[in-house]
Amino acid sequence: MPHLAARIIRQEHAALAAMLRSAVMLLAQHRRKGTLPDFAVLRAMLFYVDEFPEQRHHRKETELLFPRLRARTPISRELLDRLDDDHARGERKIRNVEHALLGFEMMGESHRMDFESALERYTDFYLEHMALEEREILPLAERVLTPEDWRELDAAFSANRDPLTGCTPDAPYQALFTRIVNMVPAPIGLGAEV
Repeated sequence: MPHLAARIIRQEHAALAAMLRSAVMLLAQHRRKGTLPDFAVLRAMLFYVDEFPEQRHHRKETELLFPRLRARTPISRELLDRLDDDHARGERKIRNVEHALLGFEMMGESHRMDFESALERYTDFYLEHMALEEREILPLAERVLTPEDWRELDAAFSANRDPLTGCTPDAPYQALFTRIVNMVPAPIGLGAEV
């Protein structure tokens, strides 16, 4: 049976994938209709992506999970290095997406495709990244980490409180979560309580 931290990682991956796919779907709807999207909703969605996955989830993988794996086995060190690099590049990439959104909002239609392309590249980048972690890293962790490793990881990842995985978020994020879920079409609103 998967450990709690591994389950939370998968749930957070699913939440990020749903958020990104929802943003892409929302943009496609507006493009088909020839309308502008609600920029406040897109900003809220990108803030969520930056705040939860980029700042909390990825940091814990890089600072807690990956070092434990490196200490327990020489297997997949190159992959772990690549995933760490992805995390570092992901922070820059989300800034590029946010900048492209601002360009679209301020400059209008002439910047729509720049934003949509930046978001699609970011989405593809992270879908592949998460698939690698789930296909390669989590099964390896289940095989080689100790019960003590898992106790520490379980505690750390349990503290994330990502609202899109069904957890009750910290108070400052409740309004953000509610706004996004109420204004964005499916597949937002995933998961059960961890």
